[in-house]
This record gives sequence, C-alpha cells and structure tokens, in this order.
Amino acid sequence: MKLAALLLTATAALAAPASAPLVVAHRGASGYLPEHTQAAKVHAHALGADFLEQDLVLSKDDVPLVLHDIYLDTISDVAARFPGRQRADGRFYALDFTVAELKQLQVRERFNARTGEPVYPKRYDSKATPGVFRISTLDEELQVIQGLNRSTGRVAGIYPEIKAPRWHRDQGRDLSRVVLPILARYGYATKADACFLQCFELSEVRRLRGELGWKGRLIMLIGGGAKEVDGTDYGALCTPAGIKELAGLVDGIGPAISRIVTWPPAGGAPKFTDLVRLAHESGLAVHPYTIRIDDLPRNCPSADALHAALFATARVDGVFTDFTDRTAAWLRRAGSRP
Repeated sequence: MKLAALLLTATAALAAPASAPLVVAHRGASGYLPEHTQAAKVHAHALGADFLEQDLVLSKDDVPLVLHDIYLDTISDVAARFPGRQRADGRFYALDFTVAELKQLQVRERFNARTGEPVYPKRYDSKATPGVFRISTLDEELQVIQGLNRSTGRVAGIYPEIKAPRWHRDQGRDLSRVVLPILARYGYATKADACFLQCFELSEVRRLRGELGWKGRLIMLIGGGAKEVDGTDYGALCTPAGIKELAGLVDGIGPAISRIVTWPPAGGAPKFTDLVRLAHESGLAVHPYTIRIDDLPRNCPSADALHAALFATARVDGVFTDFTDRTAAWLRRAGSRP
C-alpha cells in the first residue's frame, strides 16, 4: 500500500467515533414496572435499550424461568397461593414448582417478604393491578424480544445470566446445560450474535467455555463482596494477574459499581480504581451494574454525577440500568449516543 493510502487509512481510523456505550436494561425497565415481567421488557425495548437482561433459574420441570432469585416470596403471592410449600428455611423456591403452578402466581414489585413493604416505595404499585403480571419462561421472553425486533426494525440483544449454578447442581440440576440449547435454537450461539452470557461463579464460567463449549460472548460478573459461593475470589480477579487470567476466558467483566468508583462523604471528589484500565489493556469490555436513580451509591450527589463518573471519567463500555431512558438521555447529551 502506498504511503498516502496508509496515512488516509490511519487518519480515518483515528477520526472514526468509538462504539457508543451499551445501555443494558437491568431486569427490563425495572424502574417503572415489576422486574423481569414481559411488560418491563417491552417497555425497555421501546425506551431504546441495546440489551435486555434475563436472570435464569429452573422450575421443577426443568424449564428456565426469567427470575432474579431462586426464591419466589419477594416478587409474587406464592405464600398466599401455595401455603405450606416453603422449605425448612421458610423460603419458597422456584425449583419446587412446575411451570403450570408458577403461571398461577401474581408477580409484584419487589417487596420485603417479612413486612410486605416494597423495596423501592416510589416504583410501580402492583397492588393496584393484581393479576396483570406473570412469570415468563426463557422461551416466552425470547419470542417477545425477537417479535419486537422484527416489528420495530431495531434489534435489542439479550443478556442472560446463569443464576446460582452451583446451587442448582447441588439440587441435582444443570441450569447451564438446559439453557445453552435454547439460546442456540433462537440464534444466540456465536460472538457475532446479539447476546452476552454472564455468571458470578468463575467455576461455571470456565465450565461454560470448556466442558459446555459456549462460543458466544461471555461476561464474568464481579460482586462487590469478597467471595462467591463457589469460592470465586472477586478481589483477586480485580488484580492485574486476575484480569490477565480472565482475558483468556471471557470477553468482558461486569463489576459492581463500587469496584470502579466510590464517593467520600462531605462532597469530596469520587475515587476511581484502576479496574477499567486493566480490563481495557487486556481487551476486555466493562459493563458495571447497576444505575438506580432512586438508590444512588453512598455519597454520590446525583444521577448525573454517577453517569459522568462511569462514562466520562472511567470510560466504561456499557452499564446495567433500571432506568433505560435516563441513562440513554445522559449519553445523548454527552454526544455518545445518536
């Protein structure tokens, strides 16, 4: 190639805008509608989410359900509808109910199982609309998302999480082995497909990539605490050696926001870690969780300050948000989104 052509190519590459940060709808538009309901996913799609999240657990009849927890008693009327079906710890587990039984439950905005009070008091009052919201299976959710992609002409990807895989295996179930064929059936199997698969357990992430042969994009979630139930040491993963190990296994990380930035009291400037830099130097994307306008990180002064810290200063590649529209609007004002 001639020198002029080389210079033209280099100039074009430098001038080309970087990919816009991704807006991932955390459990759907969960700031406005009960989490993981079809209504929340449809609304998030309409608000322009780039990806829609699906937390996955199994039913008694081995059907993947879109639920954040292995429990049912903080998002449904299971205690009233199926009294006596709780385990010795007092909790009602999705794994103990068939899909036919689960479809009888009324889904509510997340609440405290002991007091009945909503976790986020200013969010949707599902007591006012009893019977409207139901639990979805993974199949049902993917059908809705792909239907919307066709009818709107705008493709929103999916962002499923393998939830509590070690716990499922302790119960004699293999959640990952059930989920992967379903994803493949809907066209989510390679890194070219609009799908990120995520998990908090490093042992399962290794298994997904190795034993189960997952070829698609894979995200290692990194909790804000010390360790996961399978022994995953989150602090160690955030070191240069930990990031280097992950770079040979996954396509990105999904850390808690506190792993990236914290705010001191009395209006001090935010303090940043080097996690994003380390990840980017190893070719890993960074998608932290979760922006909640009504539950900001401790001492964070405003939603604008949170968005600026993550996108403008830390330069993350995307974020999980309960408020798709608010995050997308901030990115548009910053010139990072059409």
